[in-house]
Amino acid sequence: MADTKGFSSIETPGYVGFANLPNQVHRKSVKKGFEFTLMVVGESGLGKSTLVNSLFLTDLYPERIIPDAIEKQKQTVKLEASTVEIEERGVKLRLTVVDTPGFGDAIDNSNSFNAIFEYIDEQYERFLQDESGLNRRNIVDNRIHCCFYFISPFGHGLKPLDVEFMKKLHSKVNIVPVIAKADCLTKKEILRLKCRIMQEIESHGIKIYPLPDCDSDEDEDYKEQVKQLKEAVPFAVCGANTLLEVKGKKVRGRLYPWGVVEVENPEHCDFIKLRTMLITHMQDLQEVTQEVHYENYRSDRLAKGIKGKENGIKSDRIDTNGSTQVGVNSVLSEKDRILQEKEAELRRMQEMLAQMQARMQAQK
Repeated sequence: MADTKGFSSIETPGYVGFANLPNQVHRKSVKKGFEFTLMVVGESGLGKSTLVNSLFLTDLYPERIIPDAIEKQKQTVKLEASTVEIEERGVKLRLTVVDTPGFGDAIDNSNSFNAIFEYIDEQYERFLQDESGLNRRNIVDNRIHCCFYFISPFGHGLKPLDVEFMKKLHSKVNIVPVIAKADCLTKKEILRLKCRIMQEIESHGIKIYPLPDCDSDEDEDYKEQVKQLKEAVPFAVCGANTLLEVKGKKVRGRLYPWGVVEVENPEHCDFIKLRTMLITHMQDLQEVTQEVHYENYRSDRLAKGIKGKENGIKSDRIDTNGSTQVGVNSVLSEKDRILQEKEAELRRMQEMLAQMQARMQAQK
């Protein structure tokens, strides 16, 4: 008789077993791994790369060459995507960080964010095309799930560039405002700057990423953590990749003549709070991207496509020179081309399947 020790005992009546479903989801998710794309936007010299390396304890830019002053004058905004595979306790994370060197460095920055908007739309368009294709099993998600917007600590609030950029970006991506190089400000100055920035964000109608409210059945510690995270926005952070010895302990920080700024000390900056927010709400950031920002783009894209086709057909009907049939044929030919591509892809898959079956029969 087969061994049945691994199955439920009849001595536990009323237990069906579907309480084990979360464990199945957990195992499948761990096996598949996770994907996350983070964009960092801000002026040069605000410590974007250092902060990202500090957050994930990795070196994303091992071969980066920092341009000199002459090269910076000619530099335009370009986007650099760096992908790294991180594994922690058996959980794999495919992290993609999109950097924006050259942003805000020019004298005239009126067009400095066009490249960023185009990149975000390109990722949405690519995902839409992959989702509409035949092979939807292995879609790579490169959509921007979160954007850290770095604010200079040397001003008295938001610059016009900051306001204009966030107003245009907030409907496309989750914005998390970050005050860079917070170690150059006192605690009172940080609080004053935070209040000023939040007032300006509200007055200009900018929508930053809202941390979700806790459910009533959540434990008190988690509720308190979320409350502190909401109060810490915008996060005043500083990054460091060097290890220093303080009171017999190795800590990451910056050494100054008057002491050491510990990056992971909540009394010194909000680095731990920012990392906690990112890690504990990573799934929510992805869900908001999927259910809000991507759906907005998808609906606009489909609406424009339908309107474009309707306008093309209407204009053809109004035309009295006999070009009506040409316009309709062009719309139909476009549909035929897409259908032919899909049929060709389907034939290729059928041929591959037939070859695999033939090989399997030959092995038998």
